[in-house]
Amino acid sequence: MTIRVAQPRDLQHIVDIYNETIASRMVTADTEPTTIEQRLSWFDSHHSQRPLFVYEEGEEILAWLSFKSFYGRPAYDQTCEISIYIATRARGKGLGHSLMTFAQEHAPSIGVTTLLGFIFSHNIPSINLFKKHGFSCWGELPAVAVMDEKHYNLTIMGKHLS
Repeated sequence: MTIRVAQPRDLQHIVDIYNETIASRMVTADTEPTTIEQRLSWFDSHHSQRPLFVYEEGEEILAWLSFKSFYGRPAYDQTCEISIYIATRARGKGLGHSLMTFAQEHAPSIGVTTLLGFIFSHNIPSINLFKKHGFSCWGELPAVAVMDEKHYNLTIMGKHLS
């Protein structure tokens, strides 16, 4: 197992894993598959202080983890939203746990002391992963997403690392 900084050559795998989650309506508010071209600016927005990592076994990318600035104002520089996406075939094998542990260990090296997760409230496996790692529910935004004519709540999970 290797967790490493994502390279441009990894973008197809990242997009493929992301697209696997769309149909479930549990992980992302995107409702249609995305393309490499559509994700290029997002990919390029990551840098040493807001990295994007891939989880690799052998030559196969099975998951990814991103750090994203919260709210885009300087006073929030120490706060990041993290996102973890795992390939369908690799779920239930502890990758989420490994990536969550890695995120918390890596955060201080990029000046991050607070981590957030924005999770659909019906995504119980993800909420449980965050809770298992000491995150608390810091709020819920009711009916903020509409997919397939249904309304969905968004839970905000948070943790101070120091």
